[in-house]
Amino acid sequence: MNKYNISLLPGDGTGPEVVNEAVKILNKTQSKYNVEFNFIKNDLGGDRYLKSNELVTTKDLEDLGNSDAILLGAIGHPDVKPGILEQGILLYLRKEFDQYINLRPVILYPGIETPLAGKTPEDINFTVVRENTEGLYAGAGGYIHYGTENEVATQESINTWKAINRCIIYAFEYAKANKRKKVTLCAKTNVLTYAHDLWERIFYQVAENYPDIETDYGHVDAVCMWMVKNPEWFDVIVTDNMFGDIITDLGAMIQGGMGIAAGGNINPEGVSMFEPIGGSAPKYTDKNVINPLACIAATSMMLKELGEDKYAKDIEEGIIQTAQKLESLSAGKMGMSTSDVGDEVVKSLLDKNNE
Repeated sequence: MNKYNISLLPGDGTGPEVVNEAVKILNKTQSKYNVEFNFIKNDLGGDRYLKSNELVTTKDLEDLGNSDAILLGAIGHPDVKPGILEQGILLYLRKEFDQYINLRPVILYPGIETPLAGKTPEDINFTVVRENTEGLYAGAGGYIHYGTENEVATQESINTWKAINRCIIYAFEYAKANKRKKVTLCAKTNVLTYAHDLWERIFYQVAENYPDIETDYGHVDAVCMWMVKNPEWFDVIVTDNMFGDIITDLGAMIQGGMGIAAGGNINPEGVSMFEPIGGSAPKYTDKNVINPLACIAATSMMLKELGEDKYAKDIEEGIIQTAQKLESLSAGKMGMSTSDVGDEVVKSLLDKNNE
């Protein structure tokens, strides 16, 4: 029996509700897959910050670092200024645990409606590999003459050979297991002539070691255009932190919305963190109406990263089956409660495993 210590960061808003559903599914199905989970709950988030002014402590890092994976609900509190929790918790954890890949599958499941006319699940099935520790999100910059008419603000994009190289290698290795075997570099070499020249040079250097994988390049604005017009062109897109943040939200919309989109912050040699990407949605807190499928999808990603491929695949199939029964993926419009959705996925797994 494989045993895993999973750190839970339910976080803010509806985060605890969706994490509860993921935990319920694992608790009720783990024995079927000969797996045992030990869940360790952590109270990082807006409420703790408001009470204690604490963000991430040394004790938090020790506890999280001793886990096999982290499952996050959401970070974002209406009473905390935007940026404090995001930078002080999310970005901080990504850097401390060197979660240098943000992995975002963009998959249109059967029966889910996409706003792209005529597109099917065969057309919308690709993955974005986003560098997760540098770029404009590295935190480099500052102010001069703050608060005056002469104020100057700078935000620097940090791009190192090491971070770019390992991100691009990850993208090519990921593509090796795919049917299409294609990697597209998304950048802006015609304007960001220093940083993205480095990205492009490393991209084609790495590509020389993968002769069986097709390569392609697109400026970020063109990639956004083709994601809408011809998403079937893409297999794996590799890009920097800022562009990755933008195009993955576009990806969420074309795959049906935030209610189904999940991502992983990956350190292949260390502790990875998995999350739904829809945010804390505070207006729906404790109403039992939020869609938990994205968090459940993040749980499937977590299991795959842990090597539990069959378990991960069955949860994904449970998501697909459950989604067919929903009137909508939107909060309050699903035709089911949050807990009902979790129960449906449990039923799917237990039924499937008894076939």
